Amino acid sequence: MNEKFPITVILAVKNEALNIARCLEALVPAEKILVVDSNSTDQTAMIASSLGATVVQFTYAGGYPKKRQWALSNLNISTPWILLLDADEVVPETLWAEIRTAIREPGEVKGFLITKGFHFLGRRFKFGGFSHSAVLLFRKDAARFERLVDNSHTSLDMEVHERLVVDGPVDALHTALIHEDFKGLTAYIDRHNRYSTWEAELRFQFLKSGNWGADTIKPRLFGNAQERRRFLKAFAIKMPFEPQLWFLYHYFFRLGILEGTPGLIASQIRSSYIAQARAKLYELWTAKESHCKKP
Repeated sequence: MNEKFPITVILAVKNEALNIARCLEALVPAEKILVVDSNSTDQTAMIASSLGATVVQFTYAGGYPKKRQWALSNLNISTPWILLLDADEVVPETLWAEIRTAIREPGEVKGFLITKGFHFLGRRFKFGGFSHSAVLLFRKDAARFERLVDNSHTSLDMEVHERLVVDGPVDALHTALIHEDFKGLTAYIDRHNRYSTWEAELRFQFLKSGNWGADTIKPRLFGNAQERRRFLKAFAIKMPFEPQLWFLYHYFFRLGILEGTPGLIASQIRSSYIAQARAKLYELWTAKESHCKKP
């Protein structure tokens, strides 16, 4: 595909030498590629530069904005459309064809939901419900990341589960990204351990205040995929057996059992992630109560 689309791809990375070449090689149709790197200690920046991307270094100062929002606010983006990706994601040609059609005649649409097709332990999952959709393609200056919990004391310099708030209608594309990380299960579990700390803080804030943050997407049961996911999250975190329910949801209700051993492992990791978040939430509550009891 030789046609250049009026799109800037923003790729937020750190130590992604094992993944980034595969991602960049599929981005030929994009007019510009910006790799926002958190001072990687491997060959990430060198590989990105050698494949024609512009590399920008980002050093987190805490609070808002994190990496992707910082890029949206501070980098020179001349194209009318922006596509956000991770280094372990690949845009297939069929998705590029769909993107071409979508941005040629978008009408009033300001953003497009794209599904992250879940690959795990060497296989593309058809079952289990692990793939999810998020606004990844959007008009310049028409979207911004949510302002959720300020976890400036953690090492997370990039948006975890923050979603884009879009000023205008949102549509959905049908072809999924190929989402496959080649760094192995240890890195995957380590990453989710860090995410569960952030998740616990977010839940703590929500249960105290009744809201997710200063500027967030609206939770709606019958809204788009992002809004519906946020609505269901507020319900799920109050359930007493939430980790077990997530396992049942992925493994049985969404038929993760049909994915064999990888489906079982993925369902167990999902359940463990929620259990860790709830344990860390309990720790936050007890620390607060202990502090309040001090004279």
